[in-house]
Amino acid sequence: MPDAIEYFELTAPPPGETVEVAPGVHWLRMPLPFRLNHINLWLLEDGDGWTLVDTGIFDEVTVAAWEKILAEKLAGRPLRRVLCTHYHPDHVGMAGWLCERFGIGLWMTEREWLWGRSWSLDSDPAVYDHQGIFLHTTGCSPELLEATHRETPRYHTLVSPIPRAFTRLSDGDTVAIDGRDWQVVIGTGHAPEHACLYCRDLDLLISGDQVLPKITPIIAVEINEPDANPLDDFLASIEKLRGLPDNVDILPSHNLPFSGLHARLDALRRHHDGRLDQFLEACVRPMTAKELSDAIFSQGLDPQNVVFAIGETVAHLNYLCRHGSIVRETRDDGVHLYARR
Repeated sequence: MPDAIEYFELTAPPPGETVEVAPGVHWLRMPLPFRLNHINLWLLEDGDGWTLVDTGIFDEVTVAAWEKILAEKLAGRPLRRVLCTHYHPDHVGMAGWLCERFGIGLWMTEREWLWGRSWSLDSDPAVYDHQGIFLHTTGCSPELLEATHRETPRYHTLVSPIPRAFTRLSDGDTVAIDGRDWQVVIGTGHAPEHACLYCRDLDLLISGDQVLPKITPIIAVEINEPDANPLDDFLASIEKLRGLPDNVDILPSHNLPFSGLHARLDALRRHHDGRLDQFLEACVRPMTAKELSDAIFSQGLDPQNVVFAIGETVAHLNYLCRHGSIVRETRDDGVHLYARR
């Protein structure tokens, strides 16, 4: 069944440029040094200034693009606040730099700020040991552990210092921007307390990573919470977002703006139902998470994407364990094995 979505007839702006996608709502796109090579940001006219939603990663390329935006595209009006949907570095990376530049505040949900602030302060090399312990339980080889240690970037190197203070966003809050109300709609699963923004007047949803038109948001356990069940959280968020109008236009963090919310939510649900079936079918004997990840995901991934794939694998396996479809046992060497009931 194809996704019944329609894309805006717009071309993505190059770094340092903007495109107006709705009255007072401007689209920016910043490059990323990853396999997913871009992020969409949203600059909202706000009286005599601007409100920014998400920021891009903190690196020299993005700083240069922001310098161009600040010099040429703000029409002499300053940023008044920075609002970040969640703590992932492509969304919050430039927040501290921009907040310090303009002497303005950061707006986030509490859990996202806490996670981002915590990770940004953790420069201790021992975090590699912690990651290694988690990856060992999934059945990764010593060679892969060394490769992830060597090639996976640390969070604190991807973000400017996250401000010590913030303004809290909570589910159902209303943020007034240029005379229009934007409702905070919280999603979970991809991140702990992801803030989407819905404007009824514009029929517009800034969805962050919670709803993307082509790719599915990464639903993975974090190394500091390996027994979590983020997939249950994400599936609950899908049902919650069905409460928004189907005709809303969606501004996602990746790919192109689109419409067709409910069809996309249906597709995301089908994707994860199908992925759960794949893991059950692949689990023909007691297997490690790494073995199951290799059976489901593409081969030839770089170490960072191997870690993402294993995190997604464990998230789906944790879901299946919680719902009684498989059981997990631990070998004497600390590696987990998963088997169908």
